[in-house]
Amino acid sequence: MLQNLHVKNLALIDEVEVDFGPGLNILTGETGAGKSIILGSVNLALGGRYNADMLRKGARFGLVELMFSIENQELIRQLEEMDIFPEDGMLILSRKLMEGRSVSKINGETVTMGVLRDVASLLIDIHEQHEHQRLLNKRNHLTFLDVYAKEQVEKPKQKMALAYRAYQEYSRRLEASGMEEKERRKEIDLTEYELHEIESAHLRMGEDEDLESLYQRMTQSKDLTSAVAQTYQYTSEDDRNNASDLLSRAIRSLQEVEHFDEKGTALYGQLVEIDSLLNDFNRELSEYAKSFEFSEEEFYETENRLNEINRLKAKYGNTVNEILEYAEEKRQRLNELEHYETYIENLRSQTEAAQKEMQSCAEKLSKIRKKAAISFTKEIKAGLEDLNFLDVQLEMRFLQEAKMSALGMDDAEFFISVNPGEPPKPLGTTVSGGELSRILLAIKTVLADKEDTPTLIFDEIDSGISGITAGKVAEKLHIIGQKRQVICITHLPQIAAAADAHYLIQKQTDQTTTKTGIFPLDEDASVGELARLLGGAQVTKNILDSAKEMKEMAKRV
Repeated sequence: MLQNLHVKNLALIDEVEVDFGPGLNILTGETGAGKSIILGSVNLALGGRYNADMLRKGARFGLVELMFSIENQELIRQLEEMDIFPEDGMLILSRKLMEGRSVSKINGETVTMGVLRDVASLLIDIHEQHEHQRLLNKRNHLTFLDVYAKEQVEKPKQKMALAYRAYQEYSRRLEASGMEEKERRKEIDLTEYELHEIESAHLRMGEDEDLESLYQRMTQSKDLTSAVAQTYQYTSEDDRNNASDLLSRAIRSLQEVEHFDEKGTALYGQLVEIDSLLNDFNRELSEYAKSFEFSEEEFYETENRLNEINRLKAKYGNTVNEILEYAEEKRQRLNELEHYETYIENLRSQTEAAQKEMQSCAEKLSKIRKKAAISFTKEIKAGLEDLNFLDVQLEMRFLQEAKMSALGMDDAEFFISVNPGEPPKPLGTTVSGGELSRILLAIKTVLADKEDTPTLIFDEIDSGISGITAGKVAEKLHIIGQKRQVICITHLPQIAAAADAHYLIQKQTDQTTTKTGIFPLDEDASVGELARLLGGAQVTKNILDSAKEMKEMAKRV
């Protein structure tokens, strides 16, 4: 969940920091107090569009930080697949905003805007004032259904995607296979030439790496041989000053005290052991020196072989392994060209089989979706009735897409009627903006257990509603808050009363500067803010009592 928000030098914000809790977090404040600035700051941290005008006047930079606590193991797995690793269960997304540019970081490491957005999409889902417009695009209806039926459709969707890709690949190859006899003959000649050139080189896997290592030893052998020879001279050659001779003298000298006492015996033994180790070292050094002995003929052959391999690399691949893979592909292609009619016939058969498999997968997926749509719309309808849709009909109708895709063949759309006696019509053509907000909330309530995103932000989902309906919306937000963290900006007391945590966004001025702040409210302060929402400037004892009662009633829901 979103645990902490820190904003500095943005618009009217000098610097604010707030800790959010689990459940339903409510933000309220006067019109113009800066609620949109708070939400805009979160959007910026998640990769939203930025321009220098957003900076506070006179500030050199702005900063937004979001700190998330991560507990869900599936979410941790998804993050780790993106090479993002929470530290002690925490993840900090930050964005430093400067004139003309910005820098994004995750746990202190700079990331691209694309990575920031991808990570953010796993952590938080923002529904702004016009987010309900998503419902007007019927393509999103199928997305909602697939989230609802995730357990049933996940594997069939994977099979569908694989079948679709296989069909596309066979179709592409079939389309590209048409050629004239002259063109076929020309490709055969070129393929035979390339294969002959590669095969005549008798390449072996990893040969280039071995030769390059050997060539490097050869070119450096002079310096290495000199260093080894000098070392050997100091340790073992017949010279009065070499280490081996001096060590032998030392052994002879110490031999006289070997039996004097235990200490003398031990020291003598150590010296003899050192002499043995030095002899072993000298033997290995001598063998090592021989490994740098190369004839001019060996050097010439190695250099020529490397030149030949590098010439083939320039034409067929960056490594010998890639060249050999290229040759194998060409053998297969030559076989296709030499038996062209059989190849085309097989390709047609494969394409037809892939099409049948794709069609079968699409039909199975569609059947699962249609069955799930019945229970999905039934649950949404029950939620809409709770949200004061008194007589609502809701169904999901399916058509077949003109062209198959990796998602299958379904073209699904919600049909709804909110007035008695009217037949269901496409959702996007028959409901108002306020009704769309409630429909989206009903869908989100049904999906509360299905979606993985741990934090939901609603910006004025109460737009266009009041009275009993507002209370119903509050209940739904509270239900979602039992499963996931919810942060909601509202101006309605019925919704604010349901808060598990209540925050006041307030504008302050000292005649020279104006600042926006955000403050957590205790129980009494929350009641006071509810009274303000209820009564405006004139807050009487009766209004305070009503606010207190509203708060108490919300706790009992």
